[in-house]
Amino acid sequence: MDLTSFASAATVHILIGKGGVGKTTTTAAFATACATQGLRVLIIELENRPDLGASFGHEEPLGYDEVHLLDHRTGGSVHARVISPDDALVEYLNDHGFLRLTRRLISTGLLDVIAGSIPGLRDVLVLGKIKQIAADNIADVIVVDAPATGHAMTFLTSAAGLMDVARSGPVRAQAASVVEMLTDPSRCRVLLVTLAEELPVSEAIEAAFLVEDKAGVSLGPVIVNQVDVATPALHLSSLDAAHDQGITLDAELALALDAAAAFQLQRVSIAREQLDRLRHELPLPVLELPRLLSPAIGSDEREVLARVLTEEFETMEGLLP
Repeated sequence: MDLTSFASAATVHILIGKGGVGKTTTTAAFATACATQGLRVLIIELENRPDLGASFGHEEPLGYDEVHLLDHRTGGSVHARVISPDDALVEYLNDHGFLRLTRRLISTGLLDVIAGSIPGLRDVLVLGKIKQIAADNIADVIVVDAPATGHAMTFLTSAAGLMDVARSGPVRAQAASVVEMLTDPSRCRVLLVTLAEELPVSEAIEAAFLVEDKAGVSLGPVIVNQVDVATPALHLSSLDAAHDQGITLDAELALALDAAAAFQLQRVSIAREQLDRLRHELPLPVLELPRLLSPAIGSDEREVLARVLTEEFETMEGLLP
């Protein structure tokens, strides 16, 4: 399966993962990869992370209004916006004829009280807005940078929980329409992002079963970020390598370099073990993104990851449900 076929199979792609695994970076890389295939991509940021825009060279904070981030020669593009629960609630009330009431609620501070009084309402309103954007067909692919795994599970199951509480009325109708979107694999899929480390892999495996069994959302491939790779140079003695280049190394420095190489090889071994465990315990394709030796993810790094991700999709093994 190639990237275009996968991305076009569903409109909404929700990326979730444990905090610190590089989910936002992966979101930017996935969106860029889709744009290089000629697709119109809209990134929806839920936590307003500044590094998303920065990876596209956009220095201003993202907001509720859509901003342009990238055009590609294939005709593809990337836009982005933030959707917050408060903005979604205000828009929902306005759409239902409560404009004057909304202004009063905002001025008195009661908006937060109302939003917090119904468990799951905030998440349902955000998902409802995403559903509306998808229906408007303004983008071929919508990529949602969701909260970290723990909150993401609540985010994905809130609509079903709200349906059990609200037996009728517009809130239940909104929740039902969200559940319909989430559980339709032709409209929505979840991509898990993780690291090739024991704890993140364990959490990704647990999350995969919860996403399908509890939330009823179909899964795409698992994307493993920052994978350590063994280069041939790591197997060379630093003294031998220096001699080949006509360089004389201090003995203490040579020991330090050899220790660093041994440490890196150990990381590579651990990564391979965890990747094997992930493939053994989850019946899903696993895509690997390399660790980049860069202090920050800018445009160059994002494009490198996008190219690798595109290649990974082209060689993807395993069938998606």
